[in-house]
Amino acid sequence: MRVLIPDAYFNPEITAFTHLENDIINSLIERGHELKVICPIPQRGIDKETQEKYRHIKHETLMDGKIEIERFWVPKEKSNILSRAFRYFWCNFRGYQIGKKYKGIDMLFSESTPPTQGLLMSMLKKKLKCSIVYSLQDVFPDSLVNAKMTKEGSLIWRAGRILEKYTYKKVDVIVTISKGIRKNLLRKGVPAEKIEMISNWVNIDNVYPVEREKNTIIDEFGVDKDKFLVVYAGNFGAAQGADIVLKAAKELEENREIQFVIFGGGSYFEDAKNEAQSLSNVIINPLLPQSRVSEVYSLGDVSLITCKEGTGGASFPSKTWSIMACNTPIIASFDTESDLAEMLRASNAGECVAAGDAKLLADAIERKYTKWKNGEGEDINLREYVEKNATKEICAGAYVTVMENLCNGKCK
Repeated sequence: MRVLIPDAYFNPEITAFTHLENDIINSLIERGHELKVICPIPQRGIDKETQEKYRHIKHETLMDGKIEIERFWVPKEKSNILSRAFRYFWCNFRGYQIGKKYKGIDMLFSESTPPTQGLLMSMLKKKLKCSIVYSLQDVFPDSLVNAKMTKEGSLIWRAGRILEKYTYKKVDVIVTISKGIRKNLLRKGVPAEKIEMISNWVNIDNVYPVEREKNTIIDEFGVDKDKFLVVYAGNFGAAQGADIVLKAAKELEENREIQFVIFGGGSYFEDAKNEAQSLSNVIINPLLPQSRVSEVYSLGDVSLITCKEGTGGASFPSKTWSIMACNTPIIASFDTESDLAEMLRASNAGECVAAGDAKLLADAIERKYTKWKNGEGEDINLREYVEKNATKEICAGAYVTVMENLCNGKCK
């Protein structure tokens, strides 16, 4: 099977989907398939040295020729909506120009960022006469409405719904990451037989518990290893609602034994850093590289996951599995009827309190602290739950099986 992946972001760029896509690609290669990737010259999440290195690399061949990569120039990514939209359409335009020249493609694979990917995929499908597997990580335009970036009935919402409906009609299989997203699609009339549900996952070979005494973050960032440590790592953006972490820290500031350690990024991170300066119980720094995720999520006595009220019903944060693979309990400020809340209850991995309520979050942290203070240790093995439900072997392999089954039924 020959698979074509038109990407808006690809290695060495860092996105929430990068490591998942890498595992899918490796699983495809391990099972004897060939890949072609079309992507921009990298810009996002990399240093200037790496940018300079790739500036003149337009073609790459990896894994003994089993992966061919063709890169193209793209405008620099900016935060405002118009420039970002232009970048997305430019990526789609160049992706089609390059992709239409390929011969013998059996399968197209893409994830749902940017939301214009469905348009590109349908055009390539018609030209190349192949099938499409579409990984739906984010439901657009619902995500914009939930984050209060637009509202139902607006011009952006109407355009998004047209694009969404067109995408779902043209792709052959939609892989959803949660029951919430599946229900969303069914309500919109997507046939059930077109939907596959595969959880996101973690590579447990690379994410594992690190003892506090051996955790280099302690000395590097001046963390007091004898305190009760509350860790948040993630973006401060429109949908994350991560500002509640600082509000909870303020609620608990008088307790000198509770220390918040934050590693953040995103459009509102500078505001968060400024706010944190007035809080004596907060250490805040930019996100660390993916290679240090084990240290980050092993550091805390508890790790936090957040969302804005109303945004969690159709999502499942991938970092959940990384936290659990480090055997760290979770407190989530999240929609309580979400897949995440259900999983936390089922696995005994932690507690979920209503999204957007800083007092409830602070109370949950204080309950956990009190048990820690009283020496009421918990005998938990969250890593074992991950090993049985959310490893790359199970989940990335499931993606490949979906593609193989579709190809066996539809490929030329």
